[in-house]
Amino acid sequence: MDFSLNSEQMLIVETVRAFVERELYPHELEVERSDKVAPELAASIKRKAMEAGLFAANMPEDLGGAGLDAVSMALMERELGRASMALQMLVARPSNILQACRGDQVEEYLLPTVRGERLECLAMTEPGAGSDLRSMSTRAQRSGNDYIINGSKHFISHADIADYVVLFAATGEEQTERGLKKKITAFLIDNGTKGFTVRDGYRSVSHRGYHNSILDFDDCRVPASKMLGEEHCGFDVANEWLSATRLQIAAACVGRGQRALDLCTEWAASRRQFGQTIGKFQGTSFKLADMAMELKAAELLMLETAWRLDQGTMRDQDAATAKLYATEMLARLTDNAVQIFGGMGLMDELPLERLWRDARVERIWEGTSEIQRHIISRSLLRPHES
Repeated sequence: MDFSLNSEQMLIVETVRAFVERELYPHELEVERSDKVAPELAASIKRKAMEAGLFAANMPEDLGGAGLDAVSMALMERELGRASMALQMLVARPSNILQACRGDQVEEYLLPTVRGERLECLAMTEPGAGSDLRSMSTRAQRSGNDYIINGSKHFISHADIADYVVLFAATGEEQTERGLKKKITAFLIDNGTKGFTVRDGYRSVSHRGYHNSILDFDDCRVPASKMLGEEHCGFDVANEWLSATRLQIAAACVGRGQRALDLCTEWAASRRQFGQTIGKFQGTSFKLADMAMELKAAELLMLETAWRLDQGTMRDQDAATAKLYATEMLARLTDNAVQIFGGMGLMDELPLERLWRDARVERIWEGTSEIQRHIISRSLLRPHES
């Protein structure tokens, strides 16, 4: 396994890092204090990302994307992860699940999204189900050539600015050893469809300017042609295309961790107390050493998982391990970073308090740390089950 970067990957890192520092960093404080991204700023960042060739980099070239391999995408996500979520998400990487589009869906949803003309969001989580997707109560009932959808979703990221939603809803039940479980189907539903309402979500301390929403479906009628994949096969669609999102989170956490460590190293080398720089005190220097060690471990897990994805050998537990370690590493690292800076670490003139707050949600979304541990332990125990 060779982790050295080729010339193209080094260029990707340099290009994305320069873009982040030039186009995103200057607007972070404004977004933090206003909790929004002005439409004109969003349009400008999106346009510049397209001009730089960074838009839809995860999509295949024959669909209009850059067709980057998984390692290159992980490097890109690492660099974008340094910046505010509300800003870096404007450098769109459409959900890979859209590659499941077929027939008219390709021209109506997939290609316009790759071109930046439309924006999607994913709707899985419900108030009463959380991580237990098989218990979701949002239901899609067949009615002739249509489906009638009723239910509610919450914590749906950027649904307030999305043009359509990829909705997961129950379309039946099946008997298992643990009782009845829902059969899940995915649908493409346009914003503005009758019976579909997007409401403001909850105020979050993490990722200001990047909002969550509540989606309500009240006898929302959609044609069967809006089904993404096959009926009752929503989990198959999700498992095929969405597992890489955990790798994406791991990479972003590595990027944020590196930014925090860079800030701390510079501070420790220049801040003087008791006649010397604080980096010479063991209480600080050992923190820096531990932060660097954990960051490197998280990066290696990220790169190995991306390499496995490119080789077609990535397992669920690989992505779970990368996400679990990187997200928990970032929590420890940012907490230590604030401690090194002291009182200044909590002031919003510096990005550290934001990095510290933003780190908290990473252990929750796209599968909690407990879910990741379940995936990993299950993979260890399964070969021993009779």
